[in-house]
Amino acid sequence: MSKQREQNYSNHLRFFPLHHFFAAPLTLFFLVGSIYYSFTRDIHALEIILLIVLGLISFTAPLLARIYATKNQDRIIRLELRQRYFELTGESFLEKEQKLTKGQIIALRFAPNDELVIMIEKAITNKTEPKEIKKSIKSWQADHWRV
Repeated sequence: MSKQREQNYSNHLRFFPLHHFFAAPLTLFFLVGSIYYSFTRDIHALEIILLIVLGLISFTAPLLARIYATKNQDRIIRLELRQRYFELTGESFLEKEQKLTKGQIIALRFAPNDELVIMIEKAITNKTEPKEIKKSIKSWQADHWRV
């Protein structure tokens, strides 16, 4: 992978410009416009329904695609954490995993191997919020591939 800028808590959030600044706003504009047009014009009820349904479909399609991608990445992150934990401890992660929230698991992926096991224990014991887990990481393990 090409050299990326250093990642940390303050800059780890990412925007995908084509989605966040083009597709999502455009489909929202189309949805609002179709609703407005439907109720300000003298058109048949069937045309109103079809126009609003088309607006809803165009608005939800990119959101669903993003949700599917994110859910898949969450599963991969969980599997990666299981593998890393097993490599570090020789034990299954399943017992620990059941005590962690999805947000905690996702936050823990940024922890390097030398901090991971301790951070997992702290997250379980202290019920640490994902935001706090990320802030407490001393040597951030970057993830430049997440959507």
